[in-house]
Amino acid sequence: MIEGEKKYGAKIIKITDFMDPHLDLYARYTEGQLLNRHEPEKGIFIGESPKVIERALDAGCIPISFLMEEKHVEGQGRALIARCPQVPVYTAEFHVLTQLTGFQLTRGMLCAMYRPPLPAPEEVCRGGKRIAVLENVMNPTNIGAIFRSAAALGIHGILLTHGCSNPLYRRAIRVSMGTVFQIPWTFLEGRDAWPKEGSRMLHSLGYKTAAMALSSSAIEIDDPCLRKEERLAIVLGTEGDGLSEDTIADCDYTVRIPMWHGVDSLNVAAASAVAFWELGRERKSGGLA
Repeated sequence: MIEGEKKYGAKIIKITDFMDPHLDLYARYTEGQLLNRHEPEKGIFIGESPKVIERALDAGCIPISFLMEEKHVEGQGRALIARCPQVPVYTAEFHVLTQLTGFQLTRGMLCAMYRPPLPAPEEVCRGGKRIAVLENVMNPTNIGAIFRSAAALGIHGILLTHGCSNPLYRRAIRVSMGTVFQIPWTFLEGRDAWPKEGSRMLHSLGYKTAAMALSSSAIEIDDPCLRKEERLAIVLGTEGDGLSEDTIADCDYTVRIPMWHGVDSLNVAAASAVAFWELGRERKSGGLA
């Protein structure tokens, strides 16, 4: 490590050795260590790429340090560094940083930040027209893709059950393009919080629930009764088995997407995009709350 100069209010510190302990957060901590389940208020996430970092800062996330290629200090990292005076900036040559798994996907810039406190489920849902509920969606790539579709297609907020992957895992953040910082979300805490308790909460706020599931009794996604609902929670299930029988039974509607060529289902991320577009499109001209 080489102590460097100050620029834009930040101390620039050059890293020359991949085993430098200042790289531990970025190179050697597991997702579990970053999450810090025992002390969640001390949890950390890693933002990758300038756009993701910018969206995290805009959402009020507190940075701990930056890590970037040296050339980005005067380039695409300059504005971000200027926003965060006194936050240390670690730099290194490209050959050092490429030892970080997946570094080529980061556009040369990383930022460690504290995880923000999660809002209550009622806070996420209140005032919205369309929200999503994710039941045991375990693949971080799918989580990130669902958030990106939700942001693009006007979903107000997202609730996740206990078995879902965390939206602040690195891959989820990256795939979402930082939209995990733009859409309100939280977990339904406890293994028994869904479907009964969560469904009661949604109904108390005026939502009807629509389970996306393959069922002979399901209505098609373009059924006019769905678009007439003032508030609708779109419920999507795990990648393999879909929604549980208890969840389907507890929902107000069971909804399916018509298929052709013998295809029986879509990947949950693809299904979410179809559902968010179709079930929110009549409100699109006026904007979803």
